Amino acid sequence: MKGGYVGKILTINLTTRDIREDGLLDERVLRNYIGCWGLGLKLLYDMLPPGYTAIDPETPLIFMAGPLTGLPLPAATNLTLATKNFDTGITVGRSHTHGVLGINLKQAGYDGVIITGQADSPCYLYIHDGQVEIQDASNLWGKDTHEAEDILKQELRIDKGSVAAIGPAGENLCAGALISNDKNHQFSHSGVGSVMGSKKLKAIAIRGDKPIPVFDVDEIRLIAGEWRKRLASENCMGKYMTGQVNKQTEYRRMLDKCGFAGKNMQINQLSEFGLGWGRQKWTLRPCPGCPIACSYDLEVTEGPYKGYVATLTGGGEALEAAGSLLNITEPGAIFYLTDLYDRLGIEGSTCGCTIAMAIEAYEKGLISKKETDGLELRWGDPGLAEKLIRKYAYREGFGDVLARGPKEAAKWIGGDAPDFAINVKGAGINLHDWRGGWGNLFGQIIGSGAGWPAPGADTWAAEPDFGFPDLTDHFDHTLKPLEVRNTGIGKFMEDCIGICWFATWGLPGVLDLASRAISAATGRKCSPEELVEVGERVMHLERAFNIRHGLTPDDDHNVPKRLVEAPQDGRAAGLSIAPHLQWMIDEYYKLMGWDAKTGKPMRKTLERFDLAHVARDLWG
Repeated sequence: MKGGYVGKILTINLTTRDIREDGLLDERVLRNYIGCWGLGLKLLYDMLPPGYTAIDPETPLIFMAGPLTGLPLPAATNLTLATKNFDTGITVGRSHTHGVLGINLKQAGYDGVIITGQADSPCYLYIHDGQVEIQDASNLWGKDTHEAEDILKQELRIDKGSVAAIGPAGENLCAGALISNDKNHQFSHSGVGSVMGSKKLKAIAIRGDKPIPVFDVDEIRLIAGEWRKRLASENCMGKYMTGQVNKQTEYRRMLDKCGFAGKNMQINQLSEFGLGWGRQKWTLRPCPGCPIACSYDLEVTEGPYKGYVATLTGGGEALEAAGSLLNITEPGAIFYLTDLYDRLGIEGSTCGCTIAMAIEAYEKGLISKKETDGLELRWGDPGLAEKLIRKYAYREGFGDVLARGPKEAAKWIGGDAPDFAINVKGAGINLHDWRGGWGNLFGQIIGSGAGWPAPGADTWAAEPDFGFPDLTDHFDHTLKPLEVRNTGIGKFMEDCIGICWFATWGLPGVLDLASRAISAATGRKCSPEELVEVGERVMHLERAFNIRHGLTPDDDHNVPKRLVEAPQDGRAAGLSIAPHLQWMIDEYYKLMGWDAKTGKPMRKTLERFDLAHVARDLWG
């Protein structure tokens, strides 16, 4: 390749402290997987056979950029993490972040970093100027993510560098632990912070100033201009997300789109949620070259949290986890608690769904003050929420139960608690009330419990490049298997190239723009058809990994009742996906070319996508 990639992958073993540089993989592998999630998954599949848990020293953390990461294109900041899923225990761990971490990694001279082993004591990595240092992090252990970042940046004098750090939740191996970077960004989902914490790795600091090679920079700039115009003019997620939740009226459109996950999904139309947000002081913190600007700092201007400054990012999942899910509506409290999730290093959905389940269980008499350390669990109490979040992160008392995540904590509580513990395969969902849009809901159910899977095309954005030029009927169950298959292919393709999903989701012409950009970056011809093939190949490889590590069709079918029951209010009031789910899963398997009985991708399906070695692993 003549550009896009910088040509090296860094491998670090924390047990032996062995560090080596390897050349990038051959051109055939790069064509088949491109970068980011595709390349990270390929390496993970090859490196981790069945039998290892997420916290075994042999389990790798694979950070991988894409050929477009760091180039002068809109939102070209994606850095992906591939590992085993700590929260499900049986599936792949997939997570993405933005900010400047991926850019710094490529400018430091690496397309990816693979970390294995386990240090004897807390440590951090410092990657810079072609050097890698493993340094003592005893003074950082116990610090929250922001404190660790500030200390390292000051000690290393890297104001323009980047730091990714875990918080107490990762140190204490909590479900849903995340990795925070650049204050406003996180690798959330899959419990990746606990995988990092199990290695005694507190943080990774990266500073780079080398130029990223580009084959045709003039063509890249031309494509960038076209990309920005489409983001500004088309009805895609990029346009909708511009300025993100700083506009109260924009976020509250969710009431009409799908409603809020209110009171552990007992309420959909929580009309008080989001009121007063527009009166706060917002400062946008866009990623380099990004016209969307979804991340922001927010100063609370009124109420008991007045003066508090939260450093947050796009998407409403953590806001609902800190607010509507717990029936908390006071704006300052919502932003304070959302920031607390990030600082303690916990993904909001996993922690929030666990706490909400516990409050409902207390309300129903399944637990009492005896189990909750004397706390009365009640809805709408920010002070209680903070206590429980901190107990969760530090595994203190009842927090040790909560830190197991929604599924396992509900098992411990017993009774019918598993029925209202919101999760997918043991992991927190991408938290909105998707019962009002069955494309999104089915995409969650059939996914790996690892970040955003297929988004469908019925709630947020149509997908014209993948067969759905207009939004579909929210409740047409006969359409959803095809909708989720096609939008899944698109999502996984977009997860490979190095562009943030907010700049690709629902974007008309994204296949043309992306293929031209990869061609201009690397100097080798890439077609739209090739990108579609990459997306589907990665879907099959992810499924194969999951099957090898213990996933069965039962895991697709066993969904908590609360997630599939008919809501009492909102757009989906009285409508349940549950009666249709068996047919939808069977039809989805058929469309994907997966075996109905075992859930495995069939041999001929795998061989068609140059995965004959995977076929041998699954079928002998």
